[in-house]
Amino acid sequence: MPDPLDQPPVLGSLTWEPAAARPDLLGGPVAAALPGLPGPVWVAPVDDALADTAAFTEAYGVPPEASANCVVVAARRAGQTTLVACLVLATTRADVNGLVRRHLAARKASFAPQDVAVAETGMAYGGITPIGLPASWPVLVDAAVAAADLVVVGSGTRGAKIAVPGAVLAGLPTAEVLEGLGVPVAEVPAPDPAPAAPAAPAERAPDDRDVGWGERPDDPDRRYLEDRPPHWGSD
Repeated sequence: MPDPLDQPPVLGSLTWEPAAARPDLLGGPVAAALPGLPGPVWVAPVDDALADTAAFTEAYGVPPEASANCVVVAARRAGQTTLVACLVLATTRADVNGLVRRHLAARKASFAPQDVAVAETGMAYGGITPIGLPASWPVLVDAAVAAADLVVVGSGTRGAKIAVPGAVLAGLPTAEVLEGLGVPVAEVPAPDPAPAAPAAPAERAPDDRDVGWGERPDDPDRRYLEDRPPHWGSD
């Protein structure tokens, strides 16, 4: 009996093909990573104006619970900024300021600026996917995504989506499955309150400031990269 995962999936109104046969629909890093994956990946073209999750699920009839979002988070600790990918179902939001921050033992965690996410992944904003990310990045996968037979995520471009077994995503080299990473939208906790301004200047090491990579207010070009690990951008 043929393995059902060897057959094109039936997901919404899209026509799915083996991703390896359509590299033109994939971001460069995604296409390069395909040979190392332990399971099938399917791809389907979409209108790039409908790439955002809400528009995509409505236009193509893919249930939100079968779709996932990959968000890039910047975590700040001891004067260094680490970029992390978080993968959660489209019916949830990543608990960035709670579970993610605590899991990484970070002092601060927030969504990475759009230009940073695009530059560091080599993928289109709105199409970022956990497949093909820089090898040093942690990939945090919600347990519900890992348990899914198939989940639809970005392809590295806005003009296509890929469908991949949750087990394949959970098996990525730097992936870690976390229970409760994705919180139902109605239950997303409020961010931690900002600390009150100190009466006197805080006595802290100059490399332990609350200003993180790409966050200096007087740097509109976001060239504040002193804390970037030396291997970033060296490829």
